[in-house]
Amino acid sequence: MPDLTPPRAVVFDVGNVLVNWHPEEVYARRIPDETERKALFARVDFDAMNLRGDRDGHLADEVAALAARHPADAGHIIAWHDEWEDMFSPPIPDSFALLATLRAAGVRTVALTNFAADTWEKAVRIHPALGLFDPAVVSGREGTVKPERRIYEILEARTGLSGADLLFTDDRADNIAAAAARGWRTHLFEGAEGLSAALKDAGLPV
Repeated sequence: MPDLTPPRAVVFDVGNVLVNWHPEEVYARRIPDETERKALFARVDFDAMNLRGDRDGHLADEVAALAARHPADAGHIIAWHDEWEDMFSPPIPDSFALLATLRAAGVRTVALTNFAADTWEKAVRIHPALGLFDPAVVSGREGTVKPERRIYEILEARTGLSGADLLFTDDRADNIAAAAARGWRTHLFEGAEGLSAALKDAGLPV
């Protein structure tokens, strides 16, 4: 029988849930030729660089280190830092509207996000609503990333909540699966309309 008691907190991923994250669009503008662009990404492991920033906390340092290892591609690598705001764009207005509605209704909102500590500070400056989570569990501050078990444990400890008291939305199935394995309620984010329906189904005032 489904649990009809509303969760006590809604946990939000940030990238591609509240704000679009599309580095490929920036590089498509920088390198219009698809073959040349694919060759760059084959030579340079941008995803691993970004994940190191998410884990260790300082994307700027990871970008600089990778650029030093690939001097011929340094300009394109440094762009990951210098044009980061263009990658983290645009916001998803309907998702922010749901977030605001939950907060106005007194529902606790929490962030669980893979983010370097330095770029998280930038993100909060751009979108001040990101600074209002209670709390924001940011991978770059914790030294662990989703879907690793430790980051979910940290959120449970910080909130004092676990299991069905938490409803988590994320755009990645592996992150959702890790939360579901802990008994959290989950919603795979594919758009704000679906999230709204999931929140209503959970008995939340949206």
